[in-house]
Amino acid sequence: MQDIPFYSGGYKFMVTEAPVMKMREVKGEMVPAVDKQSGEASFVVMLFAKPRQPGKNGRIGKGEEIKVTLATDPGEGFDEGTYVELIDPVLNTWQTTNDEGRITGSGLWFKAEGLKPAGAGAVRDAA
Repeated sequence: MQDIPFYSGGYKFMVTEAPVMKMREVKGEMVPAVDKQSGEASFVVMLFAKPRQPGKNGRIGKGEEIKVTLATDPGEGFDEGTYVELIDPVLNTWQTTNDEGRITGSGLWFKAEGLKPAGAGAVRDAA
């Protein structure tokens, strides 16, 4: 399954590494990664995702860092420590298999159309 939409409002996201153009290696040379359908350059941003509400145990989870591929250039103003929201986030799965067909690795990756500052009067710096 690919591009599964998900609700991200239950998390707050803080930029831990500013967005940069996504690159890939082709014949030993780094080139911009482009979307297969649109031909537009992709970008990546590292975010710290932390739940907004306490879990069943009454505590808010510690959160984790995730990498998100962005379909568009988010522009300026998304420096480290900035709180953001994802625009149209989706989730994808991947897996690798060996020569015998056994699954040797699997995981998730995140993608969004873009970023926007979190809420009106958004917090711009980490506390």
